[in-house]
Order: sequence, then structure tokens, then C-alpha cells
Amino acid sequence: MMGLLEFKELCKEYRRGGRAFNAVNRANLSVEPGDFISIIGRSGSGKTTLLNMGAGLLKPTGGSVFFEGHDIHRLNDEEISFFRNEKIGYVPQGQSLLSNFTVFDNVCIPWFLFKREGDAEGRAFILLEKVGISHLAASYPRELSGGEMRRAAIARALINSPRILIADEPTGDLDVQTTAEIMRLFKAIAEEGTAVLIVTHELDTLDYGNKTYTMDAGNLSPHAA
Repeated sequence: MMGLLEFKELCKEYRRGGRAFNAVNRANLSVEPGDFISIIGRSGSGKTTLLNMGAGLLKPTGGSVFFEGHDIHRLNDEEISFFRNEKIGYVPQGQSLLSNFTVFDNVCIPWFLFKREGDAEGRAFILLEKVGISHLAASYPRELSGGEMRRAAIARALINSPRILIADEPTGDLDVQTTAEIMRLFKAIAEEGTAVLIVTHELDTLDYGNKTYTMDAGNLSPHAA
């Protein structure tokens, strides 16, 4: 029986200087509901490429990505966009909020990309309270600290109640205290049943998750403690 998200022999090939190389080389991974999985590795090891294929943002050159048993890269562009909006919350690396929108409006954006029923405003306020920045709903990104912007990005990623939250280096530019706060937030999200998959180079964050993998030159393997 398949997990929530499955990578099967996943590959991404690029060419450099006329020679082919695999940024991701036959990666296999299974993510279950409630998992909190960390993937560690040096810069350039293929972590972000792997995440982007898992989120449906980048097509693999080999292997498959299955979500709830469906090969997502067999979908057309419109279908995969709807799938990603409905099922996956994505927190990209760095600052990703739209500068001319308030925090509240940034959180609501994914809700309105596709027609859906429900109370977007009510859910946005609940999520802002959940991540601890409801008092900043009317603020603009330029008025926020790095940690506050990351919390807003997490709330935005959760607005459509995704089955999995995927985050790329979510604490890479944060101080030690804020890093711990963000990691505790991810742990709480996983404990509520939403799977969490992150890539990081910070070994201090690994204790928050339940599984850890290492990425090295495109090769993914269980982390040896």
C-alpha cells in the first residue's frame, strides 16, 4: 500500500559543459500522514530539486512522484496546478510574501486561485492566531521580522488545509530562538496529522522530526545517527 507521498526511482538530469549529470539520482522516499521528515545535505546536493519535483513544480527526467496513489506528473498543467493548490502547502526558501499585500491578504491568496466554498477570512485569522501573528494581520511584509515573515508564509501554505506541508530551508536565515519556534510549529502541525517535509542544513533542527534523510551528490539515503 502506498504512502501519502511516494518518490519512486526519482531522477532529474541536467547538462553542464556538454556533459550530463543527475541532480537527483534514483531517489526513493515514502511520506505518511503525520510524518515530520527532514532532508539534510550541503548546498548543491539536490535537496531543492527533489522538493520541487515532489511539489509538482519541476518535471523529473526519470521515475515517478505518487500522491495518494496518483502519478502527479501525468497530469496536465491545469490539473497539476489545481492539485498543488488543493493538496500541498509550499514554503519556498527566503522571503516569498507579496510586498504590496498585507499579511492577511498574503495568507488568503491561495484560497482564491481556484473557486472554492467556505470562509477564507475566518480561516486566515485562525491560522494567523495559530502561528502567533494575528496582531500583524494588517501589516505589510516590510514591517515584519524574518521570523514573522516565515510564520506568515506558513499560514499561507496552510490556508487550503493541505495533506502535506513542504518547506525549503525554512530556518536558514533565522536566529537560534526563532528557529526553535518555527520548528516547534512544524512539529505541532505534524502532530495534528499534516505531513511535514523540509530540507535543511541545520543539524540542530533534526530532533524535532521523526525521520531524517541525507542528500549527497543527488543520492538520497536514510541518515546515520
